[in-house]
Amino acid sequence: MSDITITIPQEIVSALRLPPDGVESALHQELALALYMRGILSSGKAATLAGLKRWQWEELLGVRKVPRHYTEEDLHVDIAYGSSD
Repeated sequence: MSDITITIPQEIVSALRLPPDGVESALHQELALALYMRGILSSGKAATLAGLKRWQWEELLGVRKVPRHYTEEDLHVDIAYGSSD
């Protein structure tokens, strides 16, 4: 599967209550949060989509009070991360 580009009309971008220099990053995080909360993305993949390191993603989940969906895949990712040098 190739990368997907989503076009957001300028009137919507202008209506966002976000700092102009942080819109793209914020939208990536919001999409990652929404897909994670719906169980569509694992925590690790959502962190990647959000452009965050794993600990930053976990911190964001805590700030937003999002329940964790900790799967066996997440466990394997965490073990691999903890085992890396």
